[in-house]
Amino acid sequence: MAFATGRAPFMFKKLRDELVIHTYINLNGQYAVHNGEVIFKNPLSSKSLALLHENAFKLNHPLVFVDQDNMSMMFELHIYAEEILSPITMEHPLLFDRHYFKNREIYQALLFCYEEENQHYSSLFSDLNFVRWHPYVSDVLPAGGSKAKGLEVVINHLGFEKESVCAFGDGLNDIEMLEFVGNGVAMGNAIDKVKQAAKYVTKDINDNGILHGLKMLVLL
Repeated sequence: MAFATGRAPFMFKKLRDELVIHTYINLNGQYAVHNGEVIFKNPLSSKSLALLHENAFKLNHPLVFVDQDNMSMMFELHIYAEEILSPITMEHPLLFDRHYFKNREIYQALLFCYEEENQHYSSLFSDLNFVRWHPYVSDVLPAGGSKAKGLEVVINHLGFEKESVCAFGDGLNDIEMLEFVGNGVAMGNAIDKVKQAAKYVTKDINDNGILHGLKMLVLL
């Protein structure tokens, strides 16, 4: 069993320890670990990060840099960013360092701007992918990066066939992964686009959706 999540390792360490799960694909597939060994890293281009930082700073759009250890926002106070990030930074403080991306491997960034403003950024970068998951936020990933790519590395490392792999997801950042594996399961609370990418649809996450899905797959 493995986690595949958009979150960084420090954000779900307690859960990993509680469930004794030591294989995880995180940062939307850009960083993968198996039994404590990092087996895949796909950082953002330092040159593109510098240009992204320059544009976001000029336009007063908050930008958050995320690596395996921390997340750091370039503006100290921004009501929208702090409100959105607070549920995922309760156990690990958000840093404030405008230049955190320098001389570090950054695997994901969060860009805070409205959807109509995204075009300005996407037109500038051919090597970055902007994946919107909130009316005011997009994940910034390396072009071609996804949970599916990280998962592919892990299953090849373990010697599995993708046709025998099962994956559960409910977000837009799960679509590639659900399409990639042999048994993609969309949660009942997922939007239609996610459900269409899956082979199966289970119950809502709050209605024992994982348990129901495991039974659907005859894994329980």
